[in-house]
Order: sequence, then C-alpha cells, then structure tokens
Amino acid sequence: MTGERRADARAATPTSSPTQARRGSRSLKGSAIVAATRLLSALPEAPLVAAAESIGELWYRAAPAKAAQARANLGRVCEGLVAQGRGSSLVQRAAADPDALERIVRHAFGHAARYYLEMARVGSSNAAQTLARIDIETPGEVAEALRSGKPVILTGLHYGSIEVPVVVVSDMVGHRVTAPMEIVGDPVLARWFIESRQRSGVNVVPMTEARVALMAAIKRGESVGLVADRDLLHNGIMVPFFGHLAPLPAGPALLAVESGLPIYAASARRAPHLRYRGKLIRVPTDAQGRLRERVTSITTEMAKAFETLLADGPEQWFGAFHPIWPDLAITPQDRA
Repeated sequence: MTGERRADARAATPTSSPTQARRGSRSLKGSAIVAATRLLSALPEAPLVAAAESIGELWYRAAPAKAAQARANLGRVCEGLVAQGRGSSLVQRAAADPDALERIVRHAFGHAARYYLEMARVGSSNAAQTLARIDIETPGEVAEALRSGKPVILTGLHYGSIEVPVVVVSDMVGHRVTAPMEIVGDPVLARWFIESRQRSGVNVVPMTEARVALMAAIKRGESVGLVADRDLLHNGIMVPFFGHLAPLPAGPALLAVESGLPIYAASARRAPHLRYRGKLIRVPTDAQGRLRERVTSITTEMAKAFETLLADGPEQWFGAFHPIWPDLAITPQDRA
C-alpha cells in the first residue's frame, strides 16, 4: 500500500507548473534574441540598416493601431511646429496634407526598427569609432556640459539613437552614466540589456528605484540620464507640449532641484551615410517658489527643449507610438 501511494503521488505531481513553463519559454526566447544580437554585431551595418527599414515598412502595415497613435501624435507635432514657424518642407505640408503626414508616420516605423538594430549592435564599435560618426551641432553647449568632467543631468526622448549620446557623454565626462530602465520579464534578456548598456557606459537601475539610485549616483560624482517623453509611472506634471497639455515625468526637474545640477536635453538624430547629428540644449533651472512650482517650471522648459529637438526630424520620434497627450490616446475601442 505504501508503494502504491507513493506511485500515485508521483503520478499526480506535475513535472512543471504553468508558471515554470512560461518562464522557460521566456528564457528560450530571450536566449534566441541574445544569440541573434551577437550575429547582428558581426555583420556589416549598411545592409542591416536597409533590412531594418524594410522591416519597418512591414511593421507599419501590420500594426494599424500603432500607426493610428503615431499619426495622431505626429500630426499634432507638425501642426505645432508650423505654428512656431519651424520644421522642414515635409513637416510644413504634413500639417495640412494627410498624404505628407503618412510619409512621416511610415518613416517613424523605419527609424524605430533602426533603433532596435542599434541596440542589438551595442558593443560592435568602440567609443572612438562612434565619436567619429557624430557631428556636434552645439559645440558650445557640449563643451560647457561635458568637458568640465563635472556631473550633469541629461534628459531626452525616444528619438533617433539613444545609444550614441550615452557613448559620447561617458567618453567626454570621463565617468559612467547612471540611467533607469523598464523592467524586462525575461531574465536572460534583462541580463543582456544590462550588460549591453554597461558596455556603452551606462549603469542601469530599475525604474521603480530610480530616484534613490540616481541621487546616490550624483553624490558619487556621476552624471545621470533619463528618457522623459513618456509618463510611464503615471505621476507626470501637466505642461504645454506643442500647444497642448501633456504629462511629462517630473524626475529630471526633481533631481535638478534636489542636487543643484544643470539639466541638458540631448539627442543624436540619424543623418545620411550612417552618421549622426548631436545636439545639446541647456534647460533653464532658475525657477523660484515652492517645490511644486519649481518642478513645474523646469518641466515646462524641458518640454520646450524637446520641441526644439523634435523640430529637426519628427519622423525619428518613435515615442509617438505611445499615448503622449491624454486627448489623443488610442483607446481599446479605437483599436477594435
């Protein structure tokens, strides 16, 4: 009887739980992605860029809801730029011509695909090779912010290349940059993200622990970086952004008030022939009043700096795939 009960217990015990099976599936997927990134790092870049742009076109056709969100957001950007007297001839047309706007939306998918390619190829070139490919458009601001070696707060958008500015900053200031990252469920993929960012000069910290970790980095004399065009924690400050209120993260402004460090809005947009154009804009932080008033004022100035960065190439803003302005958010009913 005892042997029968043991046999029955073994038969009734599952070999793995559904949760374990999901974790195993994620790990296999993550391992496959990591293996693919190693292959991509070893291949020539130019044909990969062409392939990424083709994938972006397919992505555009296969993701109508994402395209709808980008269309709404980029339409507002183009209208706002025209109202400010800025923007390329394509942007000027896109403010009133749906066909021109659609060209910008399609380009955005290609640039998003190139972002993932660049992220996959982190470590395929060293700092000197990366620096040789970027043309600095604001040399005075770069010298002021980075050549002193003192820590600064860098903020930016999901725009152009996010990897390139980090390499430039960590090389010029002579120390690593600490930045928060969204949590990735797959442990293999999460480890690869962290190790890849570390190779490019970034100390990654979890988004949920960002404020404490970033202040600790500042006290160690390190610079910090935050991508701040999406209100991921749903506690953003409502400020004007292209003429309409949008919630932007308060993190950069809070860090500036608490630390006294300057803030710079940074971008590296893509240019022809596999080059980049870098820009740095000083964000005014001399606001007066109580903490809330100061944070709101600095965040408002940050939004103005973001407008200037986006004016150079709104089609490179892949943050537009996500809700930015509450009145333009694509709801589940809209997606149906």
